[in-house]
Amino acid sequence: MYLKEGRLLLSRARNSKVPIFLSMNLISEQGQVGIPNATPMREIDVLKRIRNERDIVVAVEFFKSLPHSKAFEHTPRTYQLMIEKLARENEMDSVQYLLQQMKLEGMVCSEETFVAVINSYARIGSAEQALKTFYRIHDLGCRPTVRIYNHLLDALLKENKFGMISPIYSNMKKDGMEPNVFTYNILIKALCQNDRVDAAQNLLVEMSSKGHCPDEVSYTTIVSALCNSGKSSEAKQLVMRITPFSPCYNALIDGMCREFRIQDAVSLVDEMVDRRVGLNSVTYTAIVNALCKKGDLKMACAVLAQMLKRGCCPNVITFTVLMKGFFDEGRVSEALEIWNWMIEEKWVPNVVAYNVMIHGLCNNENLEKALLFFREMEQNGFPPNVRTYCTLIDGFSKAGEVEGAVCMWNNMMNSGCKPNVVVYTSMVDVFCRKFMFNHAHNLIRNMTSENCPPNTATFNVLIKGLCNCGRVGSALSILDEMRKYGCSPDTTTYNKLLHGVYQEGNYKEAFQLANEMLDCGFELNLVTYNTMILGLCRLNMTNEALLLMGKMTVHGVVPDSLTYNTILNAYCKEGRVRDAARLLGGMVSTSSSRDVVAYTTLISGLCNQQRIQDAMVYLLKMLYEGICPNVATWKVLVRGVFVELGVPGLDKIVEDILAEGRWE
Repeated sequence: MYLKEGRLLLSRARNSKVPIFLSMNLISEQGQVGIPNATPMREIDVLKRIRNERDIVVAVEFFKSLPHSKAFEHTPRTYQLMIEKLARENEMDSVQYLLQQMKLEGMVCSEETFVAVINSYARIGSAEQALKTFYRIHDLGCRPTVRIYNHLLDALLKENKFGMISPIYSNMKKDGMEPNVFTYNILIKALCQNDRVDAAQNLLVEMSSKGHCPDEVSYTTIVSALCNSGKSSEAKQLVMRITPFSPCYNALIDGMCREFRIQDAVSLVDEMVDRRVGLNSVTYTAIVNALCKKGDLKMACAVLAQMLKRGCCPNVITFTVLMKGFFDEGRVSEALEIWNWMIEEKWVPNVVAYNVMIHGLCNNENLEKALLFFREMEQNGFPPNVRTYCTLIDGFSKAGEVEGAVCMWNNMMNSGCKPNVVVYTSMVDVFCRKFMFNHAHNLIRNMTSENCPPNTATFNVLIKGLCNCGRVGSALSILDEMRKYGCSPDTTTYNKLLHGVYQEGNYKEAFQLANEMLDCGFELNLVTYNTMILGLCRLNMTNEALLLMGKMTVHGVVPDSLTYNTILNAYCKEGRVRDAARLLGGMVSTSSSRDVVAYTTLISGLCNQQRIQDAMVYLLKMLYEGICPNVATWKVLVRGVFVELGVPGLDKIVEDILAEGRWE
């Protein structure tokens, strides 16, 4: 088995395919002779050639050759077009070289060129470089304009460089430039992103006083921010005061849906109809999505039907959220029907839709069909992304197919897709499920060299795997190792270790771990207490487990059914059926309701003491409470009756009776 590493592939991907402009000399050196008899070219022909050339390397070579051939001397327009073309390819070093070359030749950099450079830096997430270039604007022969300032402010906003936005805006005013609607919208968005919605609303007043009417972008930004802050009622008041816009209503509906105020959201749709505001797929998709998250698929389909009735067509996103809803409920066939409907409506599924389909099939144990969609995805020109590969690797892991997971990993590396920490963690899980702990450990060590350091979740997977197969000592050593990687253990880490040490019967180590958790500032949660109570009960320390349950209640952690059922089971195993019955009766006064497991445990304890009549009383009690007996309940009762009657061949008779009676 060979797991391909990513280092070499990734280093190749980083290599630039464009010749470095610094190695060029666009101005002919002294004594250099041009190409003889070169045919002069017109500016329009040069521009057309550069614009139409799809291969950036060929375009650069052509641009470079012109000064030496003496067929054409570059102009500000040809420089601008070449800079824009390089900027679209994110070749920013070459862009900077050409800007300097323009300065040396005494050419003025146009507003259009400067905007293209700023936007390219914004696209690659380098707003600070855009700002540095802006500070050279006078040096490059260009004058700042409102448009240039706006694009610079937008670049800073995309990276939330809020501290830089205010000084640039002040500088803009000092330059005597009046902000326009675009400027105000950027400032409003910046304020909203930094939880200053009140200040953003004040800007609306300033806009109006300066003669700039706030537009749908202005209002939609504030409505979204109010909804994100849980102020959907205030957002609704704002929407009612302004000229109705579809985006504003859609933002409000989305906010209502995120709070699961679905009835209010539906009322807003009716209000949109009354106010003659255009409905679109965004309007309905938010409601469909919220209903799917609630598991109310029937109502989601009803909303979809209303959407169609009103002449509003669902789009890929609508179909995708509906598919996800059916998958989450395990209704695979209906999810596939939604997919087929989407195809029939001529909607081309995107990467997100394919990922939802593949994830849904993997979660519903249909890995083979998920692979068919994976291949279809590639054939239809949609390159799988890291989420696609992660889903399939996780699917192979849960299916116990290590070779399939390794094959998918290698497929990902060959495609040039860089794995993230989630994918690495999934591969660690793959190896742990097959007890290949050396492979898992080596993969974690490689993560740092691949510039993708492991996180706490990665180590938790390894610790869980080691504890599950009884290698608790190795798991405890991982606790020290993860700190060396800068990963702090969390509650899950300690819970996994607690489970492991209790499995070994080492309750002293368990309490040391619990004390370590408290010393590190972790609060013991329900899982922690349940793990410790289960461990104590397995060590026949039921009284100590009961004391611990009392302590968890004092600390505000409410015991659940698992807590009670664990102690019930321990009582019955020790023959303390009366204590078990008292505990079961006390569950009425707690938030934990009695379930079939609790009753079956007590009935089993009574039958083991040949108290069949008492067991039948509790059977009637559970039926009276609306709790249906399951196979295990009937099995212990039938076995108890036959033991009392002294019937030989007990186990086979019980199995035959249950099989024939189909108690399910």
